[in-house]
Amino acid sequence: MVEPAAGVLGALAVSYCEPVLPYALAFAAGAMIFVVMDDIIPEAQMGGNGRWASGWCIVGFIVMMALDVALG
Repeated sequence: MVEPAAGVLGALAVSYCEPVLPYALAFAAGAMIFVVMDDIIPEAQMGGNGRWASGWCIVGFIVMMALDVALG
């Protein structure tokens, strides 16, 4: 019973906060990238593959940014 009411409330909140939404999503994406890198790189350092993990994380980030710019 709560889900439909919360869905309508969430839709209203998104339509009201639409100008701020791109910045909030960008912040969430940056936070997620930080969390993943904070977990992957130290674990790779323990296995002796820290440089490879760091390099491929950078390459992956560049590819995703290029795709974002190219595809809009």
